[in-house]
Amino acid sequence: MERKDTRAEIIAIGMEMISLQGYSATGIDAVLKRAGVPKGSFYHYFGSKEEFGLAVIDHFAKRYAEIVDSFLKDEEPTPLNRIRNYLETGLARLTQNQCTKGCLVGNLGQELADQNERFRARLDEIFRSWKEQIATCVEEAQRAEELTQDLDPGVLAGFILSGLEGAILRAKVMKSPQPMRDFIETLFATVLKKS
Repeated sequence: MERKDTRAEIIAIGMEMISLQGYSATGIDAVLKRAGVPKGSFYHYFGSKEEFGLAVIDHFAKRYAEIVDSFLKDEEPTPLNRIRNYLETGLARLTQNQCTKGCLVGNLGQELADQNERFRARLDEIFRSWKEQIATCVEEAQRAEELTQDLDPGVLAGFILSGLEGAILRAKVMKSPQPMRDFIETLFATVLKKS
């Protein structure tokens, strides 16, 4: 008989609920009810709602870093095509979700960065790791002579990440994937234009 990983299940349900309604609006009681876990058991797995929130963020970040790597380290397409494939897949996911979920880390950054220093610091760390993943791919594009050498890979990666997060936010507000489409097309027609 397979043993249930209750902590992992609580985190997965919490991630789904927080993605849709935010951290503050997600009550522990509702998460536990969906998980079929008695309320008193919560503190067996987490010391506080904050620890639970950080566990959700860490779970999401680990999974998402693997997704980013699956695109940006795929050696079959050229480096610029890896970046495009990553962004286009994000656009498809956003469209499929009818612009409701967005990026959990971006959503929580907007909600919590000014309210909780532990959350702010962890979210910043995650954004920096994604920036590094993109910067590595930009460097590969420069070595492959797809991009000019005069662009700083870190700055360019930060620009891509900021533009992506902004496009996702606007798509959620507009309930339309158009801002993300516009971002991708403009990015590749100007900044990531092949040299």
